[in-house]
Amino acid sequence: MLIILTHENADFDAVASQHAAHRLYPEGAPLLSWRVNRNVHQFLTLYWDAFAFVRPGDWQRRRIERVILVDTTSLPSVRGLRPDKTQVKVIDHHEVSQPEPSWTYQVGLVGATTTLLVEKLQAAGLSLSCNEATLLLLGIHEDTGSLLYDTTTARDVQAAAWLVEQGAQLAVVRRFLNIPLSDEQRVLYERLQAAVEWVKVGGRSVLVAAVEAPAGFEGEISAVAHRLRDALTPDGMFLLVQLKHNHVQLVARSNSDNVDVSVIARALGGGGHSRAAAATVMDRELAGVRAQVMELLPQAVRPMARVAEIMSYGVQTLPDTATVGEAAARMQRFGHEGYPVVDATSGRLVGLLTRRAVDRAMSHKLERMPVSQVMRAGLVTVRPSDSVEQVQRLMIEEGWGQIPVVAESGQAGSPDGGPNGEEATAGRLIGIVTRTDVINLLTEPARSAGQPDMRQLMARSWPPALWQMVQKVSEVAGAMEMPLYFVGGLVRDLLLDKPSTDIDMVVEGDAIRLVRALRKQYGGEVRSHARFGTAKWLLSPAVWQTIGAADSMGTPQSVDFVTARTEFYNQPSALPEVERGSIKLDLHRRDFTINTLAIRLDGAHLGELLDFYGGRRDLEQGLIRVLHSLSFIDDPTRILRAVRLEQRLGFRIETRTAELMAAALPVLDRVTGDRIRHEIEFALEEAEPLPIMERLAELGVMARIHPGLAWQEPVAGSFTRLRRLLDDPVWQEALAGGPPTFVYFALWMAPLPAEVQEAVMDRLKVRRSTRDDMTAVRTLLHDLETLPAGARPSQVVKRLRQHPARVLLTALAAVGQASPAGQQIERYQREWRQVRPALDGNDLLAMGLKPGPEIGRLLERLLAARLDGEVADEAAERGLIESLLTG
Repeated sequence: MLIILTHENADFDAVASQHAAHRLYPEGAPLLSWRVNRNVHQFLTLYWDAFAFVRPGDWQRRRIERVILVDTTSLPSVRGLRPDKTQVKVIDHHEVSQPEPSWTYQVGLVGATTTLLVEKLQAAGLSLSCNEATLLLLGIHEDTGSLLYDTTTARDVQAAAWLVEQGAQLAVVRRFLNIPLSDEQRVLYERLQAAVEWVKVGGRSVLVAAVEAPAGFEGEISAVAHRLRDALTPDGMFLLVQLKHNHVQLVARSNSDNVDVSVIARALGGGGHSRAAAATVMDRELAGVRAQVMELLPQAVRPMARVAEIMSYGVQTLPDTATVGEAAARMQRFGHEGYPVVDATSGRLVGLLTRRAVDRAMSHKLERMPVSQVMRAGLVTVRPSDSVEQVQRLMIEEGWGQIPVVAESGQAGSPDGGPNGEEATAGRLIGIVTRTDVINLLTEPARSAGQPDMRQLMARSWPPALWQMVQKVSEVAGAMEMPLYFVGGLVRDLLLDKPSTDIDMVVEGDAIRLVRALRKQYGGEVRSHARFGTAKWLLSPAVWQTIGAADSMGTPQSVDFVTARTEFYNQPSALPEVERGSIKLDLHRRDFTINTLAIRLDGAHLGELLDFYGGRRDLEQGLIRVLHSLSFIDDPTRILRAVRLEQRLGFRIETRTAELMAAALPVLDRVTGDRIRHEIEFALEEAEPLPIMERLAELGVMARIHPGLAWQEPVAGSFTRLRRLLDDPVWQEALAGGPPTFVYFALWMAPLPAEVQEAVMDRLKVRRSTRDDMTAVRTLLHDLETLPAGARPSQVVKRLRQHPARVLLTALAAVGQASPAGQQIERYQREWRQVRPALDGNDLLAMGLKPGPEIGRLLERLLAARLDGEVADEAAERGLIESLLTG
């Protein structure tokens, strides 16, 4: 027999899930729990005849072979149920921490288990009665807070909408979600309210209340908990109620993703999810359970975010003497919505200038007016240790969209805002926090959910010496209070388990000063460029020994340090102009979201993953998403980079990004040929260039470079043949380890008419040496076509030996190894090119010949004879020479 079970103290989600499962498995009996919530009991009393529920008191012992367990992973006790002899299938919306090996699970991270079953009902094409739809809608609404909890997903909303279409009665839903408390529940409510303790944990407000239940209390506590939570709105709430027989009931609720009440419920032997959980603690005194809850609170509460976590260092300011016109030009140049204004003499913060104020002043032709007359005057600031909630409050009260951040007492900083290790006066401007920073923090998923351990990932992916070096650099940067980061492709590849040892670090502050400090402590040499704020730390074996690395194998010879910067484009397709900026601005200038990830490295921040622009989400979904709508207009070569990344990683270009690429194709006409050529060369240097080139053709990029530049089907075969040839040691040696870039390029060009080839090479500013090789390829292919049938080896060698290996390899990949011409090239490369006569010029001189061109002609004749099999040894060669001389 099949029965459908759920947890005790069943709520609407549990009971609705039982009924939905019964509709899907009509042979199964939905057996109610002994205890259901009061509002559920009232609903079932009124609508009992509309459903097929079985009361536990009516259950007759039977042999149970299968169980469907909904909204819980704990199997209740039922007469006739033997867990070791029963097949169990779990349908739940909570993560399973310790799955049973023999059970099967269907778990979906949605707001209610009912949602999962509604989706199954839809897929099965089943319809519902009005009462059924109402019960299921009650299940979704109760567990999602009427679709307002943060755990609510789009799937919950869609399921609820379908239930309304099926006839769910919203008036009934409202009535049973908000039933009044009973008399005994009101007494319990008053006791809990009187016993409330407010506890600050990590800056969060947590409510704890522990009381004895009223005498003879038989009601449910969850309804009381809902009322108390709605009245007091704590971040988290833990209610402990002493029941009879020394049992303590825990009911926990959370109003924030930052408080996971299930952590404590599980520790007490119960369960639930992050927003609602419960546990029954047997044979324990109330005081002891309360003490345990208080001890466990730090594990359940994520500390409040601080300004330091979301602020940007390196804030740009305007002097109060600057004009409105100058401010407008800077805002247009950098895209900022506002600037802190400082006193031109003292550097003291005096106000904030917003874009709106500048726009209004410009509309009134006041571009020469000093910004001091249009700014918002005042001193509204926060410190790095302040909470984000404090920032929100100030933004609301003061109407400022950007709040300047000033140094704590004794905190390092500098007048230009970049931390560089110099002592700063308390109150000195060191950064800024914007409305966007706050919104991103509030709307991002819980930061700890699924967060990779970047320290562990770096330690596992890199040689021990390299990881040790990173830790030493981290210590120095931390001591100098200088934020330091890995950024871009290195972080992306780490998360994709494609580690790279090409190490670059970005510094918020003075990169050169940091590298000099590293040299002072560990040795090595420094190469710096003050104009660009970059420095290279050269790492000799002695440096690695000083660092403490036992083995420096697999480590880089140098590490580049770059000052964080921002960039802007004066005109489309031009190279950008670069200025110093913050890490957020540095990441903002990058091409695609998956390249905007960063790992913070300095001091205690080592291993923190920064994701301002949704890069990790796109990485997980396999999407190439452009960062800005004008990104391809600013730099059209990003079109080629998008395709290269897409094909290398096996990702997909996101729909809107593909639209922006198509719209920007005409701007490629303005890009210099050498920049486009460089991107093509990067594509041809990839391990698998074929799909990249096919995709470029599909998107119209090739035709935009030149109308005659097409991708022809035979070229795909040539690329595939070349890929196999490159695995052959003979051709690897012939290329001397160099990249096959030219060979791929020549194969791409080969089928095109000569005039198109020349026009494309003109457009791409192809080097003279490459043009010469392209001419050689055309000549060689023509020569191979015109060789007579049965040509002697010496005839073949005469035509092939004048060409370098890259030209021969191009021709071989073009014609194929199985073709007659391909066989000749293979024999030449493997055999004929190594054939030499036994006699040389000195031997001919010894035979009485005089120096001159005749010796060269005779040696050429000897080589031909050797190749063609006319002679096989030195004696035969001498005989041939003598016959030629006497003949």
